[in-house]
Amino acid sequence: MLKLKGLLVCLLIVAMDVAAGILGIQAEVAQNKVKHLRLWIFECRDPSHEAFKLALGAAILLSLAHVLTNLLGGCMCTCSQEEFQKASPNRQLSLACLIFTWIMLAVGLSTLVIGMISNNKSRASCGFTHHHFLSVGGVLCFVHGLFSVAYYVSATAATEEH
Repeated sequence: MLKLKGLLVCLLIVAMDVAAGILGIQAEVAQNKVKHLRLWIFECRDPSHEAFKLALGAAILLSLAHVLTNLLGGCMCTCSQEEFQKASPNRQLSLACLIFTWIMLAVGLSTLVIGMISNNKSRASCGFTHHHFLSVGGVLCFVHGLFSVAYYVSATAATEEH
């Protein structure tokens, strides 16, 4: 029963992160469909409401997947480096994966929000070209899913050790 619960949690986390990644990449595609004028490194383009909605959905799914991972994975607290070095390998792995999930969330969510703001309905933007923020955010959603599952599995294994 416990293995089935773990499998379902992992599948749910992966499904949410994969859906967020796909939405981020589709937002990039929708953004590239709008009329734009490019001159060397400068670009003027109209905002894409479709890209805005897709990026918002990706950001929400990424955030929900992260919250779910942290709630169900539990807290693997280590207060000092000495305590970390004495901890079991599962506990060390879970802490490392937890740190990487937070990094992926911060960078992925930031890139999605930057891409979302550039597609805000109220502004047409002219300036330096946007460097594919939405697709980068989408790819980071996939990476977040890998680290989230690794965190959940290692945190569950560390909890069972105690």
